[in-house]
Amino acid sequence: MIPVRSHTLSLLLLCALAITPACDSDSRKSEVQENALPVVDFGHARVSVELAVDQATQAKGLMFRKSMPEDQGMLFIFDRPKQMSFWMRNTHLPLDIGFFTADGVLREVYPLYPHDENSRKSIRFDLVYALETNQGWFERNGVKPGDKFEPMSVRNP
Repeated sequence: MIPVRSHTLSLLLLCALAITPACDSDSRKSEVQENALPVVDFGHARVSVELAVDQATQAKGLMFRKSMPEDQGMLFIFDRPKQMSFWMRNTHLPLDIGFFTADGVLREVYPLYPHDENSRKSIRFDLVYALETNQGWFERNGVKPGDKFEPMSVRNP
């Protein structure tokens, strides 16, 4: 398990992203240049993610977006374990949200509906990551509670 202390995890993750080799072939290089987002890899499914590591980015989230590519999402990274609470103010897209513990294990998944200002709270209080995807992504990709990604392997494609 990865200990989570203050902003250390966020800074380490960003540093890892900056130094991770981005490609292994010429065709892959052009693909990376077009889409240089980090990737969360579950082994059998992958999703490109924007990172939300600071309060301002976390507060805005996916607000005001009219669309998002199918295999893209936003990964929220928090400083310490906590109960999660998300709402859909000014969010036009139907989303799913997955909540993860510090070891990268998916614990809970919920649908989120456009403009719903009721908070969706997690059951658990030991969560560090939240992954918002297009609604149905988890099911379509066979990603379910108990599946895991390696937090420090969130990397460029």
